[in-house]
Amino acid sequence: MLARDAVRELVLRHGWNATCYQTVNPIFEYSFYGDLDAFVAYVRAHGKRVVAGAPVCALEVLGQVLDRFEEEEKSEVVYFGAGGRVVSLLRERNPRGIVSLGAQPVWRPSHWNECVLKRKSLRYQFNRARNKGVVVREWKTAEAEESPALQSVLNDWLGSRGHPPLHFLVEPETLDYLEDRRTFVAEVEGRPVGFLNLCPVPKRNGWLTEQFPRTRNAPNGTVELLMHEAAQVVAADGAEYLTMGLVPFSVDGAVQENPWWLRQVMELTRVFGRPLYSFTGLNEFKSKFNPEAWEPVYAAVTRRTFGVGDLLAVSEAFTRESFGRTLGRLVKKTLRQ
Repeated sequence: MLARDAVRELVLRHGWNATCYQTVNPIFEYSFYGDLDAFVAYVRAHGKRVVAGAPVCALEVLGQVLDRFEEEEKSEVVYFGAGGRVVSLLRERNPRGIVSLGAQPVWRPSHWNECVLKRKSLRYQFNRARNKGVVVREWKTAEAEESPALQSVLNDWLGSRGHPPLHFLVEPETLDYLEDRRTFVAEVEGRPVGFLNLCPVPKRNGWLTEQFPRTRNAPNGTVELLMHEAAQVVAADGAEYLTMGLVPFSVDGAVQENPWWLRQVMELTRVFGRPLYSFTGLNEFKSKFNPEAWEPVYAAVTRRTFGVGDLLAVSEAFTRESFGRTLGRLVKKTLRQ
C-alpha cells in the first residue's frame, strides 16, 4: 500500500487536529506504528524534525506514540500546529516547552449566518460579487482534480502574490489529489475565477479551509462569497466544526503565555515582515468573518525550554529554505519598496 493511502486511512479513522488531512500532501516523511494504528508526519528543518500538528492516533495511545517517535532518532523534535489534545499531554510533561505561534478562527457551521450576516460590510461584498455575475457551485472530485481551468486560477494567484509560496501545513499544490476534499468554484459566465478547497477534520465532524486562489480579475467579493456559500453547504450537511486555518503570529492567540523574547520577535515580524508575508492583513481578513472563537496554535518541545533554534526550524519548515535566505529576500524587497 502506498504511504499516502495508509496516511489517508489513518487520518479518516483518527484525525482530530485541524490540519490532520494535510499530512497526505507529498512533502512529508512518515513514521508508522502499526501496532498502535498510528503515524507521525514531519519535515526536517534546521537540524530538527518538525512535526505536522500532532501524531495521528487514538487518544489513549497518544503518549506511547510520542515516546516512540522521540526515541527513534537523536535529532530534536518540534511539534508545530499542536492542538488541545497533544498540548494537554505535553504541558504535563514539560510546561516550559510550549509556546503559542498563532491562532485559527473557528465557527460552528450552524451559527455561520448568525455570525456573518450581522456584518454590513460582508453583506455588501456578497452582493457586490453576485451583481458582477459570480456564481458559486461545488465541483465533484473528478471534475476538479487536475482541472486545467483550476490550475490556471492557481497559477495566476501564485504569480500575483509577489513572494514565494509557503509549504508545510499551507501547501498550495493540492489539485492532483482531492480525495475526501470538497472544492467550491466561483464562476463568471461559466469561467472559474476562484476556488476554495476544504479538508476534512474527521474526528470533529468538521472542515478546514485550505486555500482561496483567485484570478487577478476576479470581481471584488469573490473570496468572501466563496467562503459564505461553502459554509452554508457544510452546515446543511450537519458539520459541527469549521476553521479558516492558521494565522501565524496572530494577536488573537495565547501570546501572553509566551516568553518576552518571543513576544518581541512576533511583534517585529508582524511589522517588518510585511513586504514578504502580511500576517496582519491575513489576521484582518479572517477576523472580518466574525469568528465565534480563536483557537491558539502551539509549538512544543518535550525536554527543554522552547528556544530560538526551534523557531528557526518552524520558519524553515514553511519556507523550505534557510532563515538567512528568507531574511535576505526580505531586506532586498524592503529596500526596493
